[in-house]
Amino acid sequence: MTATPATPALHRLVLSASSLSDALALYAGVLGLTVERTTDGFAWLRTADGVELMVHERPAVASDAAVAPTFALPALDAAVDRWVAAGGAVVDAPAVQPWGERMAVVRDADGHIVCLVEQP
Repeated sequence: MTATPATPALHRLVLSASSLSDALALYAGVLGLTVERTTDGFAWLRTADGVELMVHERPAVASDAAVAPTFALPALDAAVDRWVAAGGAVVDAPAVQPWGERMAVVRDADGHIVCLVEQP
């Protein structure tokens, strides 16, 4: 009998951030990701469904063509307002997309694109 290969699971996203404290203000403070631990230059956060976001404090180079993490959360408009107040910026305001999701596109303090999707 031949074993079926396991389907890969998303284990971790690694985010470069020029300021660990600025990144934590957005990802933990605004989005509510749980900070599991921090050490010199690193922080490990976790989403509600268990995916790890490791923030690595180092020079960051943003790209609009790079991977854009997408987070689902309630009260999208309020979350976008808090994102901006914590140092982020809005690229596309909350709007219903052609595929039916209500989504906003934002940038973090390093210019990384992040998508925020409203949970129904």
